[in-house]
Parts: sequence; structure tokens; C-alpha cells
Amino acid sequence: MKKIILTLAGVLTLASCATNPVTGRKSLSLVSNTELMPTAFSQYDKVLKEGKVITGTADAKMIQTVGTRLEYAAKEYYKEKGILSQLDGYKWQFTLLQSNEVNAWCMPGGKVAVYSGILPVTKDATGLAVVLGHEIGHALAGHSAEQASQQMVAQYGGQIIGSSITNANYASIFNQLYPAGAQMGLLSYSRKMELDADKTGLYLMAMAGYDPSAAIPFWERMAAKSGNSSTSDFMSTHPSDATRIARIREALPTAIAYYNASPYKGK
Repeated sequence: MKKIILTLAGVLTLASCATNPVTGRKSLSLVSNTELMPTAFSQYDKVLKEGKVITGTADAKMIQTVGTRLEYAAKEYYKEKGILSQLDGYKWQFTLLQSNEVNAWCMPGGKVAVYSGILPVTKDATGLAVVLGHEIGHALAGHSAEQASQQMVAQYGGQIIGSSITNANYASIFNQLYPAGAQMGLLSYSRKMELDADKTGLYLMAMAGYDPSAAIPFWERMAAKSGNSSTSDFMSTHPSDATRIARIREALPTAIAYYNASPYKGK
């Protein structure tokens, strides 16, 4: 059975794949961000209702500012690539939640949550831009859709070819990937997906006017935090190692060019 599933996955990959506009990496695409958005929006609303949303504070305002600038950057980058229509249906939202968890995440469709526990590590707006750029990078690249596609092959096999997958199937798969409540941000991405998000996030923060060179010390702080604390779920699913730092250094020249051209630079 495993060999059959792998063979089917290979056939479907050839028939239906997506290309990351930043990194060029191709991935299996049997379900789109658009198809996941209704469930994502519903789950996001549930998290906000069940959690403690922080509003009106300096930190909450910072998250709104950084988030709005990154939204601008995403739109500008996609416009530059001639693919702005890929952001149709996005309903951007940036929320600060009271929690000791060192974590943040972005749902398909631009729904972002930041846990207050990560703010001592981000330190300032630039550090926050590293985190949010990275998480938005996962959403823009359709990493949830990619994992849902892989899950569909494993779970439904040949039914996919017959187009018998329903909206209820999509919702079920999404809920498996994104458990509601406190575990919402613990979706584990592959190393390739992580490197995708790093590069995308670097470009987004630069276009939003935040110095991309700050990404390296941020990830070093996160690594140190993870090593010294059992409360950092962020690093359990976002590995930091020499490969990550090396790839960031490779992408920095392009990111710095975006930074120097940003209308937000110095603001």
C-alpha cells in the first residue's frame, strides 16, 4: 500500500504542482489556499473568542503597524511578479494574544496571531518583522495547502483522481493539520518549507522597511531561548541551524536592495 501511495503521489505531482514565486520550489498542489480559507477563517475566529486578545497597548499597536507594512510588502512583491491575483480572498488580520507561549503563526488567507510570550525575544518592531515575515511566508507559499495535499494522497488515495473529495474532506484534513485552541500554532513544516519561509520573510520585511540583517541575530536569540526554556514551542517546529543562517546570508544582498528601495525605510 505504501508503494502504491507513493506512486500515486508521483503521478499527481506531475499533474498538479505549484511553484513558489520567491524560491522557485515546486510542490504538490491538490488543494489551494482559497479552498482552505473558509475553514482557516472559522478556526481563527474560534481562537480569538477562546483566547485573551490584547488591544490598545503599545505592543498591540506595534503588531498592527508591522503587520500592515508586511501586507503592503506582500502585495507589492506579488504585483511586481504579475501574480497579485493570487492574494484574492485574503482578509488580513493581526492579533496579539495573551500567552506565555513563544510563538506566532499565519493562517491561509492572512490571519495572523502573535503570542505575547514571543515579544521579549523579538525585542522591537524589526525583530517582530522577522517573525511575521516568516509566518506570512508560509501562508503565501501555500505550505498548509501543500501539507493538506500530501495528507489527501495518504488518506484518500485513488479517490482524488475521481474528484470525489468534498468540502467536508478539506475541512477534516485542515482540522488535522491545525488543531484548534492552544495547539493552533504547532503545525510542523518541513525543512524545505522553513527555508522557503525564511527567504520570503526576509524579502517582505525588507520591502516593508525593516533591516533584513536583523534576521540573523533574531534566529540566534530564538535558538538560545529554545535551549534554555521548555516553553518555546516556536523553535520546536521552526528549526534554527547553520543551514538556516547560511541561506539567510545568501539572500541578504537581494533583501538589502529591497530595503534600500522601500518607501518605509527609516520610518
